[in-house]
Amino acid sequence: MTSPSKDPRTFSPDKAPDVPDLSDMRPDDWVDRWLPKSWGPYMRLCRLDRPVGTWLTLLPCLAALVQAADGWPTLLRLVVFSLGALLMRGIGCCFNDIFDRNFDKQVERTRFRPLTSGQLTLRQALWFVFAQLCVCALLLLFINEYSRWLAVALLPIVIVYPLCKRFTYWPQVVLGIGFNWGMLMAWSDTRDIVPPGAIAMWAGAVLWQVGYDSIYAYVDVHDDLKLGLHSTAMRFREKGRAWISGFYIATLALWVYAGAAMQMNWPYYVVMAAIGAHFTWQMAVFSLARPDRNFMLFRANMAVGVMLLAAALAGTVIPV
Repeated sequence: MTSPSKDPRTFSPDKAPDVPDLSDMRPDDWVDRWLPKSWGPYMRLCRLDRPVGTWLTLLPCLAALVQAADGWPTLLRLVVFSLGALLMRGIGCCFNDIFDRNFDKQVERTRFRPLTSGQLTLRQALWFVFAQLCVCALLLLFINEYSRWLAVALLPIVIVYPLCKRFTYWPQVVLGIGFNWGMLMAWSDTRDIVPPGAIAMWAGAVLWQVGYDSIYAYVDVHDDLKLGLHSTAMRFREKGRAWISGFYIATLALWVYAGAAMQMNWPYYVVMAAIGAHFTWQMAVFSLARPDRNFMLFRANMAVGVMLLAAALAGTVIPV
């Protein structure tokens, strides 16, 4: 790991103002209102109450399915890959909370999570992870052999991600690799091949996630500094806008190249221009001193995921 030119532990952005509660869990939401009380902690452990991360995992995968099928994918693939995205995101969140249970109680955003607050025991969390893995194993029956091997390769990436923040300033890269892995599997299952254009789309999605998850990391930067944890936010320090802008520019360049390699129709590039405008807006609004605003920007990237799917449809389905 290359050390920053300045010790990140000395990074101190403008003192955070008095902002609204940054806890990522809300009382009296649909989990509390509609589910049995005993189910609530499990749903929160796998983040079913906070679906933004699931959509950010699923939407690029759906875009890849559309591009691989050169149009509408089969209903079976849509169901299998949607369930796969939901489960793998949930499993990744469970491992994250298992490994970080002693840190989370000291972080404003995470202090009420089920393991940290004692709503679940470690044993219960591990059994829940095992149950989700069993369902994932059943999904392997519906994809081809190439994709099964890719799925097996994904599991250690998902497990190791939460540990990365202990020894590298780039855990977001590992997160991006793992949580966009379904894009590669979409091609391997549909075409039994992963061409250069598909790899470029995936690489672009990885860099996009490094960008928007770095914005998210700035929400926790004060707590992470105290705990000695690492993130891209601590690596970028005061230059966050420049770094994240660079990742967004590289993302757009890779997606445009991929569109050309896949011979996408011209409407694809119109949507890419809209994504570029959205990235520009994000960087105009981004602020080191406003963790509440950065939380909003992280969530706003769901719109980018929707536009990415729209671009795939525009480049394949819309007649020109």
